[in-house]
Amino acid sequence: MKTIANSFNAVLAQAATASTRPICEIAAEIQRDWNSIGKGVGYAAKPYLEALLTLATPEDVYYQDTGKSCALYFLSNATSYRGENAKRLKAELKEAYGIR
Repeated sequence: MKTIANSFNAVLAQAATASTRPICEIAAEIQRDWNSIGKGVGYAAKPYLEALLTLATPEDVYYQDTGKSCALYFLSNATSYRGENAKRLKAELKEAYGIR
């Protein structure tokens, strides 16, 4: 009986730490912040950010691409997006998709 309770508590703890914001909200905040820096969204990251703007959950797909692949491509091409907000938002996006 204790193992079931421990497993249940572990699942609850994991759910409490998981990102609850829709992917499109994270992407919109990234877009606003990156544009506010003055440089605008990098040309290589822009198509992937636009794809993320259409996704609500990590399970959603964008045409033939999984949301996770869009997130990975975005993160790979968003190296010029820097700062405290960038670090926080990239970490939130990684957490939503389970990316290390």
